[in-house]
Amino acid sequence: MRLLSLPGVFQPHSDSWMLAQTLREHAPPPGGTALDLCTGSGVLAVQAALLGARVTAVDVMRRALVCARVNALLNGVRVRTRRGSLFSGLDGEQFDTIVSNPPYVPNPGDHALPGRGARRAWDAGADGRALLDPLCEQVAGHLRPGGSVLIVHSSVCNIDRTLRQLTDEGLEAEVVVSCRGPLGPLLRERVEELWASGALPDGCFEEDVVIVRGRRPAQLARGSDGRSTAPAATSTI
Repeated sequence: MRLLSLPGVFQPHSDSWMLAQTLREHAPPPGGTALDLCTGSGVLAVQAALLGARVTAVDVMRRALVCARVNALLNGVRVRTRRGSLFSGLDGEQFDTIVSNPPYVPNPGDHALPGRGARRAWDAGADGRALLDPLCEQVAGHLRPGGSVLIVHSSVCNIDRTLRQLTDEGLEAEVVVSCRGPLGPLLRERVEELWASGALPDGCFEEDVVIVRGRRPAQLARGSDGRSTAPAATSTI
């Protein structure tokens, strides 16, 4: 894959490439549709298009969308771009596959999300879940029956909470990839705050980077309270 990163657009790190590999293993059906939320450079959108999907890429940054379009052209594929936060502006569209590497770095000293600048690509509120929570709550309604979502994030952001939220929305949720390693530079800068908040055990300098898969069954069962139900979440960690 040929990839260009424009100034100000977050360059793909190891978690993006891990998700790209997982997408190849959980590819949308031939001619299917894919959605890349928080597309950044467009690496995941391009990967989905190379697999034969009709792809939509979403980001709040105009420059990121330009970058995604340029990278699609460099790789001989087409990607439709939309500016917005998560599912805004998609008008109830549904997809066979949804992928996202959203901002997930906790900033314990600041509950507000940055409105501009490079930090928008990684800062995600005090607990790192400012985008993860609404993503998990809304994604089921944008999946076609049998469709799947793949989300990457760190163990500092509460993996079990993601699994519970997806399950509560009627999806079959599991961790499909997990990689343990040293904290990246962004988390190391905040390690003492993470220890103090309980996001990391005291003295710990390692994290699990995981990919969570949520699959919408062909038919969503309904519980007695009217909510969607699905099998309990499982984790490979």
